[in-house]
Amino acid sequence: MKIRVCTGPAMMAIALLTFWSCGGDSLGPEQPGAGAARQASPSPKAKPSATPAVQVKVGLEQIEAEKGGPLKGKKIGLIAHAASVTFDGRRAVEVLRVAGVDVEKIFAPEHGAQGKAAAGEKVGDTVDPLARVPVVSLYGEKTKPTPEDLKGLDALVFDLQDGGVRFYTYVSTMILALRAAADAGIEFVVLDRPNPLGGERVEGPESEPRDAVPESLVNTAPGPLVHGLTAGEMAQFVNASLSKPARLTVVPMKGWRRSMSWADTGRAWVSPSPNLRSAEAALVYPGTALLEGTNASEGRGTDAPFLLIGAPWLKAEAVIPSLPASGLTLETATFTPAASAAAPEPKYAGLPCAGIRIAIKDAAAVTPYKLGVGLLVGLKSQAGFEWLRGGAAIDRLVGTRALRAAIDRGDPVDAIVAADLPAIEAFRKARQKSLLY
Repeated sequence: MKIRVCTGPAMMAIALLTFWSCGGDSLGPEQPGAGAARQASPSPKAKPSATPAVQVKVGLEQIEAEKGGPLKGKKIGLIAHAASVTFDGRRAVEVLRVAGVDVEKIFAPEHGAQGKAAAGEKVGDTVDPLARVPVVSLYGEKTKPTPEDLKGLDALVFDLQDGGVRFYTYVSTMILALRAAADAGIEFVVLDRPNPLGGERVEGPESEPRDAVPESLVNTAPGPLVHGLTAGEMAQFVNASLSKPARLTVVPMKGWRRSMSWADTGRAWVSPSPNLRSAEAALVYPGTALLEGTNASEGRGTDAPFLLIGAPWLKAEAVIPSLPASGLTLETATFTPAASAAAPEPKYAGLPCAGIRIAIKDAAAVTPYKLGVGLLVGLKSQAGFEWLRGGAAIDRLVGTRALRAAIDRGDPVDAIVAADLPAIEAFRKARQKSLLY
């Protein structure tokens, strides 16, 4: 196996911190508008703060600075979506073409190439209206490129903004594409981007063997639920375990450090999926998205998916005091979910819900998975709570039956979280050879 890590001069730039209306999420994000939920309690006011200059240059910008670098003159397939842009909003396909790279086709993950499809919505093949190249869906009839899709290509290039948690499907798409490239004998190139959860936060359980919980797009990645790896690092980690490794090249970022929060990068947040609309939502997503496996709302159909949770039957005042709220502010709230393009059928559409609104106070202190476990434990004790599909939904989401079993037994939050610590420590050691930063 040969891994080439490409570096190059920093691209001089000034941050143009604009915001784009694009969107998506692994089991589900959406843009507020006419379909946004009616809120009976206001959002906390944002505190004004100076936005730092761009400090992190992503792999795409490094390729541009190197005038094509290792991709110069090659025919490629590009795995991209709405967040596959430079700091000033230029799309990867155009940037690569100007740099002398022949983009033959685009591959689209969940939510589609424009990041507008709802969570779980199948996406068909199409043609990019600007680049005028075929767009092949990896979230429709198939989940990985076929040999025919890759025929005539020199390389398959991955440039997706991931969410840093195993059930956010983009990391699974990358792993399946890596395997496909290996089988086809073509190069696999990762244009690296920040992990929005940072590189030090590692939390949650590993998946059980496949005979217990079958592999799916929400549990393909190895390691704990929150793995603390960038896409490039995960590619290296996975590739090292393949019986037939791919010819892997990672184009690393410049300036990223493992301790960085998203705000530290100086980059504007571009929604990688319709409901993951902010870095704050991404930070708590590994915890609040666990409600996907229950009959409680994770906030789809509201102005703040994953930062606003609840249900008509919830007694928020009874739950909040017991929650692991390190780095967070938790407030009671009321909301009424409403259908929208990004959430066509949100839980409790049109029904008033009692809930909890979450705000970030100290990003470094947040433990999202522990928060999610605390929410599940607190909700389980309330009349009206149900596991969806008899518990199969949460098992599939986290990749193990152990979490649900522990909650059903009445185990305390700290004990549930502590049970994962030996595997987490082993993973930290195992991943060392794959770290780039």
